[in-house]
Order: sequence, then C-alpha cells, then structure tokens
Amino acid sequence: MFMDHGYYMGGMHTFWWAFWLILLIIFLYAVWSPQRRSRQPERESPHELLQRRLAQGDITPEAYEQAKALLDRDLGKT
Repeated sequence: MFMDHGYYMGGMHTFWWAFWLILLIIFLYAVWSPQRRSRQPERESPHELLQRRLAQGDITPEAYEQAKALLDRDLGKT
C-alpha cells in the first residue's frame, strides 16, 4: 500500500504554487515595466512652458520676451 508522507509535491499543489508564482511575476512586471515608466510625462522646463504658452496664444510676444529675459537673467545667461 502506498503511504504519503508529505514528500510528494505533485498534483493540484504544484498547480497552485505555479499559478501564484506566475501571477506574482505578471503583477511585478506591470508595476515596474519599461512601458509604464515611459508613460509618465516629463516635467516641462520654464522655457518650454513659456514657448508653449506663446504658441497657444496665452501670452503676447512682448510678454514672452520679457519673461524669457527674466528667466535668462535668473539662470545667469546673457
């Protein structure tokens, strides 16, 4: 007669270990995937924001030049 002493790891027990392991791997990949990181928008620099506002017509060219001069002065540019 066959006696099981808990050494056999087959059947449904193996299936459930594999299932949870695969599920964990999928979850971790979804959290740390390169595609997810690339979807995060990069922050605009002050100059890019100013250029975008000018292009959208939110500010006049004169206001753009004035703000750009202030930004350049603060950054040490001439």
